[in-house]
Amino acid sequence: MSDILIVDDERDIRELVAEILRDEGYATRLASNSDEAMAAVQAEQPALMILDLWLKDSKMDGIAILMAVKHEFPDVPVVIISGHGNIEIAVQAIKQGAYDFIEKPFNIDQLLVVIGRAMEASRLRRENSKLRKRDPGPTEMIGQSPAMKFLRTQLAKVTRSNGRVMLTGPSGSGKEVAARYIHAQSNRADAPFVTVSCAAIEPDKMETVLFGQEGGARGLVPGLLEQANGGILYLDEVADMPLGTQSKILRVLVEQTFTRVDGSDRVKVDLRVISSTTRDLRAEIAAGVFRQELYDRLNVVPIQVPSLEERREDIPTLARHFIELLHQSQGLPRRDLSEDAEAQLQSMNWPGNIRQLRNVIERALILGDGQGAIEARDLASDTGGTEDEGRVVLAGGLATLPLREARELFEREYLLTQINRFGGNISRTAAFVGMERSALHRKLKSLGVNTAALSGGRGGRDD
Repeated sequence: MSDILIVDDERDIRELVAEILRDEGYATRLASNSDEAMAAVQAEQPALMILDLWLKDSKMDGIAILMAVKHEFPDVPVVIISGHGNIEIAVQAIKQGAYDFIEKPFNIDQLLVVIGRAMEASRLRRENSKLRKRDPGPTEMIGQSPAMKFLRTQLAKVTRSNGRVMLTGPSGSGKEVAARYIHAQSNRADAPFVTVSCAAIEPDKMETVLFGQEGGARGLVPGLLEQANGGILYLDEVADMPLGTQSKILRVLVEQTFTRVDGSDRVKVDLRVISSTTRDLRAEIAAGVFRQELYDRLNVVPIQVPSLEERREDIPTLARHFIELLHQSQGLPRRDLSEDAEAQLQSMNWPGNIRQLRNVIERALILGDGQGAIEARDLASDTGGTEDEGRVVLAGGLATLPLREARELFEREYLLTQINRFGGNISRTAAFVGMERSALHRKLKSLGVNTAALSGGRGGRDD
């Protein structure tokens, strides 16, 4: 896919264009009618086609060839040339997917500029396609906690529709993984998944990144909307999108068309939009920084992605997943987790959620000696506590209490930690702490712990 196919019924023009292009370093092939053109395309997909609109003694005219080529090879840019051109024919050619339309007799410099831009646009599309195939991103929803089972049930309901989904949840909880899961399970799985990192794009460049641009030094540059055509556009941290861009995205959602920056032609796309946010968008609307109409369009199906605190049962499974992933991707040692390391991980605070857990595991693998299982001491820097040769140093508040009050406070916090660790399952908690289930219930009651309110209403389960 490195040459240019020139299709024209006039031999002199074919050979003249081919000679000029060869002087510019391009490889070329020639065809004089539709049969030769289609045979050449089928034999090897060209990097670009230069196609005459009117072909004598040919079964198909240029428009018919254009439609056939764009149907089978949509990534091949086609430049139409014609000596009988008019505005209506040019518009028809562009609507059918032509990159540009040039009238005969054409200016050689103009032709070379158009070809250069078309080749660059084609190269960018191929690179984006390769990147998507090489790095599709994680799509596996790992974990068997009640929170994850409920999330998977919700996601399964939206995979086969084109409804817009709004994913909410704390930073690092896995909202993009949930979006990619929807994509992988949907009828758009073979089409692009394009992420728009609204918080990472400079506000004054947002529209160029999204809509693309015509003219300028780089010619026509497609934006992320065009790259996502046929697939899913994921608006990550949509609350960070500038107000002016919000109104234009709203129009895209309504019409599925847009205009490139500095352009005039309408570009039609077929997109499913999934968005995510860590913020309260209703509060953003009240503050005047997010549009109510856009919220209503995006929030068709709201889905909450749970924090790691809400799914502590999944932590050992996730940790082992990251150990294997880091072994495969970075060559880090494949180590198991000891029981005390599991307990340590399940009792830690996770403000950074799954992203923080991955970082903790990666650090333990990098700094560890590579021998044996990961121990609790390998995770000590993230415990939030202090250890000195096996001796626990008490927090100041606890150290000032009488023994009885300190013991009750410790028991309460210890048991709450274990219950959270086991996802609110009283039976598993009782087995771990070495108490009968009924005795644990009585102890919790005496400490003023309402088990029905634990773990978001899922706590206190005896199953």
